[in-house]
Amino acid sequence: MALFTDDRLEAGETIVPRDFVGESPLESIVLAARASVRRWGWDKVTMDDICAEAGVSRATLYRMFPGGRDVLFDAMREVRRREFFEKLRSKVEGADTFEEFIVRAITVASVELRDDTELATMIATTPGETLGHLTISDVPHIVSSATSFLAPLAERFVSREEAEQMLEVISRLVISVFLAPSKHFNFTDEASVRKFVHRYVPQSLLTI
Repeated sequence: MALFTDDRLEAGETIVPRDFVGESPLESIVLAARASVRRWGWDKVTMDDICAEAGVSRATLYRMFPGGRDVLFDAMREVRRREFFEKLRSKVEGADTFEEFIVRAITVASVELRDDTELATMIATTPGETLGHLTISDVPHIVSSATSFLAPLAERFVSREEAEQMLEVISRLVISVFLAPSKHFNFTDEASVRKFVHRYVPQSLLTI
């Protein structure tokens, strides 16, 4: 089960999926799945737990998600992924310089990863599988999604090629520091991130 789906989220794409607009059984089921994972852990949640949380029958759940648990959990992670990118976009769009853009992107992404209770539960309950995704199987998809989403927003400061190159490295760096925190820089602290950017990002880019 992938932590992120393979579909790329474009910068101009609507964040809330069409199926999740308004009150619906589908929305209730996904929200119930997220609440259940936070409560009982990734490996202990059953479809009956989710049905009880959502107030729907098993027949309704399997009609909405005919693939069962794996398909439902993929949908749950997709919603979380879109929330993550919406939060990221809301912060970086107000940047006045490329330096500010990079600082905000690193800080917001790091804070979102730190505060993601669902991800924390996954790491605590199924550490091998979850860390395997974050370090091996899903990294290309995560990096690709982040780069393709942020690059168009950075084009007002640098070329598309420069944006993609920089954002690819930043995405990998954020994941790495999240999994193994640095002794020298705290990426959830804006001042620390700004210090890192000033020291290691070429000034020729920062002044654009």
